[in-house]
Amino acid sequence: MLQPLNLPPYPFKLTDDNGTLSIFDELRKKQIILTPEEWVRQHFVQYLIKEKGYPKGLIKLEGGLKLNGLAKRTDIVVFNSAGERILLVECKAPSVAISQATFDQAARYNMVHKVALMAVSNGLQHYYCSIDHQTESYRFLEELPAYKVI
Repeated sequence: MLQPLNLPPYPFKLTDDNGTLSIFDELRKKQIILTPEEWVRQHFVQYLIKEKGYPKGLIKLEGGLKLNGLAKRTDIVVFNSAGERILLVECKAPSVAISQATFDQAARYNMVHKVALMAVSNGLQHYYCSIDHQTESYRFLEELPAYKVI
C-alpha cells in the first residue's frame, strides 16, 4: 500500500514487475522504480502542473550540478520561458522529517542555481521560501505561488 500524501491524488500509471513497483514518469517518458522519494517527487510534479499551472515543458527532474567539485542532483528545477531557473524543489521520503539539515542541503544546491523560490517537501509537510540573493536573506511563504504570478 502506497502512503497517502498531503497532496492531491493523481491517476499514476503503476507497474508491478515481480514485486518491483514502478511509476510512469510523464516528463522523462519512462518507467521509474517507485521509491518513497519518487512517490513524493511524482506527486509534487503533478501538483505543480495541475494545481499551480507550471508548464510541463519547463520542469526538469533530477538535474545534475557540481558543488565543491562533487556531482549532486536536484530533484525538481522549474524554468521560465526565458530559460531562467525560477523554482528549486527538494523532495524527501515521507519518513524523512524536514529539518534544518534538509534546508541546508537545498540551500547548498541553491548556491549553484541562485533560484529565488525554493520548496522542500516530504509529501506530508511542504515549506516554501522566497530567497533574496542580494541580501542573503529568505522568508517563508504560506503557499507556493502559481506559475503566472512569478
